[in-house]
Amino acid sequence: MEASIQEVARLTGTTSRTLRHYDAVGLLRPSRVGDNGYRWYDDDALVRLQRVLLLRDLGLGLAEIRRVLDRETDEGTALRRHLAWLEAEQDRLARQAASVHRTLTARENGDTLMAADVFDGFDHTQYREEVEERWGADAYAASDAWWRGLAETDRAAWTAQTTQLGADWAAAAGAGVEPTSDAAQELARRHVAWLGSVPGTPGYGSSPVAAYVTGLADMYVADERFARSYGGPAGAAFVREALHAYAARHL
Repeated sequence: MEASIQEVARLTGTTSRTLRHYDAVGLLRPSRVGDNGYRWYDDDALVRLQRVLLLRDLGLGLAEIRRVLDRETDEGTALRRHLAWLEAEQDRLARQAASVHRTLTARENGDTLMAADVFDGFDHTQYREEVEERWGADAYAASDAWWRGLAETDRAAWTAQTTQLGADWAAAAGAGVEPTSDAAQELARRHVAWLGSVPGTPGYGSSPVAAYVTGLADMYVADERFARSYGGPAGAAFVREALHAYAARHL
């Protein structure tokens, strides 16, 4: 089945001019162009356009969208990830709607409000802007969908793993362990594996890229919020040196 450019524009709420621009920048080619110059889009082109629109809704620019599509050639995996994110957002919005409904009912009936009910669904993603600025909106969406999709027991296990890793780093720093020692490098190995287990991170599914690891290591020192996780500035500096050494050797 093919759809004309006019039909696609109508169904997507965009314009024929926009679709022609997508073609000009190499983002979306029509499946064929008729003798009369009309552009037609087959199933593959329509699915690609769906992915373009999903990524655009996440706030990505056209150049970044093209890079994502060129990199993520497994269409099914990409669409399943988008679906997980959309379903998580659907659930969050439904919880917000229910929360507002309970608030209205309580206020109209003079009932006591419960804070947990008032703010159910209002998830405070405090680091979203930072993640999107550094690594892109798609990276945030992937990791956010992954986190929302975890069962409560899995979230608890992840939190416990994170806390233990931070405590082990702080203990090693306090004991005066050298950043290049075997003990510190084993901690670095665990840390890199921990980073690489989150969808959306550079190198997810294989090994985090060196620039990502060293960039985070530098941020641990530069940002006091992260430094606190490793026993303060001295501990964060120890983590940075160990991760830089590990990245130079293994990544």
